[in-house]
Amino acid sequence: MMSQTVHHLHSYLRSRAGAGACLVLSPSSPRPPPRRLVCIATVSDRSSNPNNVLMWRGRVVSHNRLSVAAAKASSSSAPQAAGSSMGGETLEKDVYKALSQIIDPDFGTDIVSCGFVKDLVIDQALGEVSFRLELTTPACPVKDMFEKQANEVVAVLPWVKKVNVTMSAQPAKPIFAGQLPPGLSRISSIVAVSSCKGGVGKSTVAVNLAYTLAGMGARVGIFDADVYGPSLPTMVNPESRILEMDPEKKSIIPTEYLGVKLVSFGFAGQGRAIMRGPMVSGVINQLLTTTEWGELDYLVIDMPPGTGDIQLTLCQIAPLTAAVIVTTPQKLAFIDVAKGVRMFSKLKVPCVAVVENMCHFDADGKRYYPFGKGSGSQVVQQFGIPHLFDLPIRPTLSASGDSGVPEVVSDPLSEVARTFQDLGVCVVQQCAKIRQQVSTAVTYDKYLKAIRVKVPNSDEEFLLHPATVRRNDRSAQSVDEWTGEQKIQFGDVAEDIEPEEIRPMGNYAVSITWPDGFSQIAPYDQLETIERLVEVPPLSAVEV
Repeated sequence: MMSQTVHHLHSYLRSRAGAGACLVLSPSSPRPPPRRLVCIATVSDRSSNPNNVLMWRGRVVSHNRLSVAAAKASSSSAPQAAGSSMGGETLEKDVYKALSQIIDPDFGTDIVSCGFVKDLVIDQALGEVSFRLELTTPACPVKDMFEKQANEVVAVLPWVKKVNVTMSAQPAKPIFAGQLPPGLSRISSIVAVSSCKGGVGKSTVAVNLAYTLAGMGARVGIFDADVYGPSLPTMVNPESRILEMDPEKKSIIPTEYLGVKLVSFGFAGQGRAIMRGPMVSGVINQLLTTTEWGELDYLVIDMPPGTGDIQLTLCQIAPLTAAVIVTTPQKLAFIDVAKGVRMFSKLKVPCVAVVENMCHFDADGKRYYPFGKGSGSQVVQQFGIPHLFDLPIRPTLSASGDSGVPEVVSDPLSEVARTFQDLGVCVVQQCAKIRQQVSTAVTYDKYLKAIRVKVPNSDEEFLLHPATVRRNDRSAQSVDEWTGEQKIQFGDVAEDIEPEEIRPMGNYAVSITWPDGFSQIAPYDQLETIERLVEVPPLSAVEV
């Protein structure tokens, strides 16, 4: 087996580096000449080498060390702007260098590397610089700071007399490669507001969060997924309280209130549902997927309590970006909420915040905790959820839910509204991070001819040989479902195969399209178990 593996490795190396390439397995062997290639790390004894790395000259070659040549190649791919003369190119570099001083606090990277700088135009005669900053969301909490800093850093260049900065946001699109229903195909982020226990304030949090995001400049929709007890018709007061159908498209037209699109079974003219579980799942599927949501930056889903059919249906048909967990201080609430957190964990949906509702009230100059303390912080500590927000017991918060005007709208300067503002900023930042991590988790490095993997929420980055990834497909087309026998053989996949496209499928996998038209679903968990590539010594200056 080992000799056969080495034979295939030799074939692979020779195809990449020419007839003189060889695989070094002995510590005493001479150092191989540097080549623009990578070596596949194939270890027959997994128990003695669980990380699947190749020992080269008696030591482990780090797969995290980036190639000098690859770094140079990536750094050379700078954005292009208008202007063709050498002087113009120098001015462009000056502008990009100045803008690269601005660091995105969420991504930890400068705005040039993030790709935010667009449409750079320089008028040398007038000393005028114009460009556009395209942010990930119109609700970006630091957009004003970016605009101010961009003006300042470019204006200090000695030849610049005027700076024109235009702010914009990326078009709304999902981070999902699969076939989405038309209604969900233009939604950037879907946020679930959930708790397994009823009566903890999920609907209050969902509605106020949605209107907070709308107040930050985002396009927002709310989907009330509680068919048995819909709350949305009570908490908002739209002019049209009945959902309409488009007879041509056979789609649902959502109603609106204060610029936020709304869909609830309570707007279907039938009140509360009296039906069995399978029927409810069908109703939710129809309401969510056939609605003409249009372009949305955020769709907030008010989840029903529990972890049954309805919740699983929602998680399967909607590519959830993140979840916000709502709880109360009681221990009983924590026990139920923990079930929901575990459900989202299994479904690869990150929980980004915990909201502890009805925490305390102030009276006679003192703060009272009628339901005790610690449920929210216990969720944060036990499950590693990064953010905790406390909501007090406020008569106005309850009254706003009954009046049809959310608290953040009726009293935007209140303590409750400030808490929801902080929650909104948190959701915007976390969704942007998740989208960024997912979109760059698996990419193809054309220079190294390798698939580069950095799983979200992991600091480890590694390389995979494309042919190895293709051979490790576990779908019914590659593996017999009854016997488990591998249908695809080693020689069926060319060593020099390259993926045509890699697209994320939510938070758990990528879809890889190969030249033969085959579309492979590769979960992150599986990619982490495949034999890895390690890099050869850096290229010499001549080879670079």
